[in-house]
Amino acid sequence: MATKGVVKGIVSNLVTVEVEGPVSQNEICYITVAGTKLMSEVIKVIGKNAYVQVFESTRGMRVGDKAEFVGTMLEVTLGPGMLSKNYDGLQHDLDKMEGVFLQRGSYTDALDRDKKWDFKPLAKVGDQVSAGDWIGQVDENHQPHKIMVPFVMTDNYTIKSVAAAGQYKVDDTMAIVTDKEGKDHKITMVQHWPVKRAITCYREKPRPFKLLETGVRTLDTLNPIVEGGTGFIPGPFGTGKTVLQHAISKQAEADIVIIAACGERANEVVEIFAEFPELIDPHTGRKLMERTIIIANTSNMPVASREASVYTAMTIAEYYRSMGLRVLLMADSTSRWAQALREMSNRLEELPGPDAFPMDLSAIIANFYARAGYVYLNNGSTGSVTFIGTVSPAGGNLKEPVTENTKKVARCFYALEQDRADRKRYPAVNPIDSYSKYIEYPEFEEYISNHISPQWTEMINDIKTRLQRGKEISEQINILGDDGVPVAYHVIFWKAELIDFVILQQDAFDDIDCNTPLERQEFMLLEVMKILNAEFEFEGFLEVIEYFKKLINIFKQMNYSEFKSDDFNKFYDELQKLVAERIKK
Repeated sequence: MATKGVVKGIVSNLVTVEVEGPVSQNEICYITVAGTKLMSEVIKVIGKNAYVQVFESTRGMRVGDKAEFVGTMLEVTLGPGMLSKNYDGLQHDLDKMEGVFLQRGSYTDALDRDKKWDFKPLAKVGDQVSAGDWIGQVDENHQPHKIMVPFVMTDNYTIKSVAAAGQYKVDDTMAIVTDKEGKDHKITMVQHWPVKRAITCYREKPRPFKLLETGVRTLDTLNPIVEGGTGFIPGPFGTGKTVLQHAISKQAEADIVIIAACGERANEVVEIFAEFPELIDPHTGRKLMERTIIIANTSNMPVASREASVYTAMTIAEYYRSMGLRVLLMADSTSRWAQALREMSNRLEELPGPDAFPMDLSAIIANFYARAGYVYLNNGSTGSVTFIGTVSPAGGNLKEPVTENTKKVARCFYALEQDRADRKRYPAVNPIDSYSKYIEYPEFEEYISNHISPQWTEMINDIKTRLQRGKEISEQINILGDDGVPVAYHVIFWKAELIDFVILQQDAFDDIDCNTPLERQEFMLLEVMKILNAEFEFEGFLEVIEYFKKLINIFKQMNYSEFKSDDFNKFYDELQKLVAERIKK
């Protein structure tokens, strides 16, 4: 029998309910306000009092209102039909809702219960199966969507029967399995899973090592991220976080893309809704939205549901990973999620940490990022969840708690810089402050050596050293003037500028330059390295400036030309002639 309770106190979205029976942490309850049931989650229990965070506006709620606990935690509904959907933070289908504004207490089903799917069995009668094992598959927007043994069924089962190939609804019985006691269990296409618990139905979770190709040169070349890796993009307003996220979402070598808009401004979320359905997937030639799920939670939605939205997105990502797919999860912005944690912590009158964030903020962020990863499934297949979050530090302060705590756990750090954005050097990723710790992994170095070049890591370290040296000389030139430093210093500075203009800068709105395959990145990097290692003859700094501007111009024309096309080869020949003119004999 469901536990009931009565509202005893209200502090904005934090409501104290006196309960008449057992309740558990993270359990869902519904509080009835003027005939409307509002969804809430238990976040603390002390004696007879349960403290719940309400995922809706509490306007009109009174002491004495009734509450009913449902006996389950905050869950997502998992099954075919999630791709191309627009959900809110609680996985309610926004497209099924009516009107311009979301109505309080209006909840919709995450799946289409009436649609029929073409089912193909993968398992047979007599097979031994456990949680996460594949029973069959349906085609979901040209993706193989596996029908799995529910994740809660962790024991070993024997398949008693499997549905024949044909068309079925999501609630139809796809298989019947028998447990050790001889009891039968029906399996449908639908299952439920609590969002705060990681899905761990896999055999092994090794350290990730396979390069995730994004087509963004400053990421792939200088600070690569891997399949199943973690990264974050901090940066002040206007430095291009959203454009960079769109580029990665569109171009990365991923099967499924999940966008979690967590507490972002409504106009930015509207941009996602407007632009994503129009984007063409460069891998398939079809609409990118076919393999995308958007979870929208804007800044004017209740704060409590911001926290739920990131967990909802991660759980859906883990579900698709269990099918052996590569999932890319983008969260924008985890700062808003942390602010929601801070708000609820303050209302609970907990001891505050730095900047009034919860004391356990670092543990919460670490636990969440740890759910990403590269896994070997029980059947030997591999799947991955790559997580890239953005952080919006107030005033661009990268020393604030959210950025600092995220730096401890995320392996890639892509610092967007206001100065680079002001100089229109996009992507505005600072090449010196940013880093990728995957370069240090021997597994990654072995993978890069086998798939690209044994000298790749050495070249990258050389490039980073030259960029640092170029920055130091730039400061000297600013102080002493062009005449105050030797010509050799100007050459070092302009070689660093060559790296910046040719490798780091990229036009996200050009059809060719927006996406650079790894083969092309390697070719251009080797050409740049030849010039970096060459010795040139100059009489004065003006000759250096004029010469390197010509080099940069030709390289940029190559970046805008189809790889190895007639135009590309023409500019390449021009480049070789120009280099031969000045090279020291």
